[in-house]
Amino acid sequence: MFEHDDLARDAPPIIGILTSILVMDSGTFPGMERSFVNHDYISAIESAGGIPVLLPVVKGAEAIRRQVESVDALVLPGGYDPNPLLYGENPGRTMGFIFPEVDEHQLAAIRVADASGKPMLGICRGLQILNIAFGGSLHQDVSLAPDSYVQHLQKSRRHSPGHEVSLTEGTFLADVFGRSMIVTNSFHHLAVNKVAPDFIVNAVACDGIVEGIERHRGTPVVAVQWHPEMMFEMHPHMLEIFKGFMGIIAGKDARFDRIAVPAGREGS
Repeated sequence: MFEHDDLARDAPPIIGILTSILVMDSGTFPGMERSFVNHDYISAIESAGGIPVLLPVVKGAEAIRRQVESVDALVLPGGYDPNPLLYGENPGRTMGFIFPEVDEHQLAAIRVADASGKPMLGICRGLQILNIAFGGSLHQDVSLAPDSYVQHLQKSRRHSPGHEVSLTEGTFLADVFGRSMIVTNSFHHLAVNKVAPDFIVNAVACDGIVEGIERHRGTPVVAVQWHPEMMFEMHPHMLEIFKGFMGIIAGKDARFDRIAVPAGREGS
């Protein structure tokens, strides 16, 4: 595995954002499908020192492999509900809109990134699809989780803090924030049920809903259930997640025992 030299450490990392597909329901071309990601992700990555690149949904294993090889790391953003068939459940009545082609693209990209040592950061749906990809499962609605009572789909502006989240001591999240409790926004109705093997829970809401996971063995993976990219301009400490992720990519966080391969340097 290639170890970062001084040049690689100093160069801004190229961060691939896996896009979704937005189906237009009005305008000149109703039904038109557009590659889509909220600009907040781009702003957060750039503010943290990365170079964001959009990776649209494509078909074909070779195309997806080339996409992932072109970047240093992946960000998996929010979006549609993952298909519950992916974790062995039939769809319940609370299930939202699904887009299986997006699921398939993201799962394939995750497999390539995992095999090639590309760190991954998941946000909201991104946490959910990562948990599924590595063998975990979801509650199809927070109302199905035992003892859940917190409002996890807040009725306020996207940057507004919604509820408290406890951070697990010794984890990436606890260290980047330097505290044991934060207040996050919240825009999800799905929740982690079974945590994927080799992952640890790094954040929990006061009703027990998992708010973050991370994996230290193998390819580094960090994921949160809230949207720090929507908060960081009004609440600058939320940018620490993205800055910390840049540190993981550079091999500066000793918790993660595998050094990432810089884009274009595979096989060095």
